[in-house]
Amino acid sequence: MHVPNVAASYYQSYSVVGLLAVVGVLFVAVAFGAGRLLRPVVPTPEKLLTYECGVDPVGEGWAHTQVRYYVYAFLYVIFAVDSIFLFPWATVFAAPGYGATTLVEMFIFLGFLTVGLLYAYKKGVLTWT
Repeated sequence: MHVPNVAASYYQSYSVVGLLAVVGVLFVAVAFGAGRLLRPVVPTPEKLLTYECGVDPVGEGWAHTQVRYYVYAFLYVIFAVDSIFLFPWATVFAAPGYGATTLVEMFIFLGFLTVGLLYAYKKGVLTWT
């Protein structure tokens, strides 16, 4: 009776992943190398000038940024993470023997999110101006 070599099978499956990674790195390296060899290099003062959105730079490079937009992005991330955790929880909740534990864990998680949302509301972050 022939017993298959487990280690050889294990390394063979990872050799495919390694080969695919090497091919991917080579593909990117060849693409960047070809781009570097084929592009024209003609530096002019206009090309070396700072450029943003088609507008020539005027004044200082220091600009004020509205912080409220970052707060909206942060709130979006909170709710995106919430949805990421809710979908797997729904599948585990249906499994036998996990119902009560997962229900308590999810209410704790939703409690933390609710506290964060109430904090943002009290600070006036959620009012659109």
